[in-house]
Amino acid sequence: MAVLALGLAAGPAQAQTGADSTQTVRFASAPWPGVTVKTTVAQTVLEAIGYETDLTNASWTIALQGVVRGDIDADLGIWMPTQKSTVQPLVDAGKIDLLVKNVPDAQYDLVVPGYVWDAGIHSIGDLNARAERFDHRIYGIEAGNDGNQIVQNAIDDNVYDLGDWDLRASSTAAMLAEAGRAIDDKRWIVFLGWKPHWMNIKYDLRYLEDPKEIWGGGSSVWTAINPAYAKANPNATRFLEQMIVPSKIQSQWIYDYGYDKQSADDVARRWITGHMDRVAQWLDGVTTADGKTQALAALKKAMAE
Repeated sequence: MAVLALGLAAGPAQAQTGADSTQTVRFASAPWPGVTVKTTVAQTVLEAIGYETDLTNASWTIALQGVVRGDIDADLGIWMPTQKSTVQPLVDAGKIDLLVKNVPDAQYDLVVPGYVWDAGIHSIGDLNARAERFDHRIYGIEAGNDGNQIVQNAIDDNVYDLGDWDLRASSTAAMLAEAGRAIDDKRWIVFLGWKPHWMNIKYDLRYLEDPKEIWGGGSSVWTAINPAYAKANPNATRFLEQMIVPSKIQSQWIYDYGYDKQSADDVARRWITGHMDRVAQWLDGVTTADGKTQALAALKKAMAE
């Protein structure tokens, strides 16, 4: 499983005589734990059925441009509608295809601990009536993040009467550390939350209702693929199209990898071995890279070795 440095891409793949025009699948991954493990799961399955894989670690925008150029075949970490302003023009121009919602039940919104929800805070519109309990603060992540901008726009425009509130931007780790301390002390706190993520395993969190849809409605994570690759490689593309992961499963992957500090390879192999029924759905109609064997049988043999 080759891993490439930031901004670098694999060289041109050599055509093979199997079901696909190439037996190499080149991925890109932003430095987010969810897409890191999910991509490792995909690589582990593909390598077990005879493909070679490469991974380019890059920011999500650089990764996406790699798919556009054809240096990268697929990216499993496209968040919609959050990234729509960048992604949709590329789709409309035929430069990338959005293959499938690989996490159809993702979410990105403001969250509160369960005890705050139980006290009656169910909507973003409920926050200001109890503003003093929150110290008029909403905790965010890195400056410039799209979620921060949504919150700041709401403050600037006094949406949900948030005009007197303050966005506290920090790193994701710092935000979650502050949230953890508040939860330990049963203090009221509201902060950026998303799933899949380990925060949903570690803490009892509730996503606030957003009747004004400042967050753009429901979220999902998509697989982006290079159109030429998809056309020339129907077998690998079929697997990628069928690889759908509920957010609860990916949240557990993220917990094991990002919080419990297990290696992505260990998380992937253990999960695949224990969940062959779900992986069988991903491999329905898929063969090994050479086109000679049903993929599921090859995967089971490889995992048993």
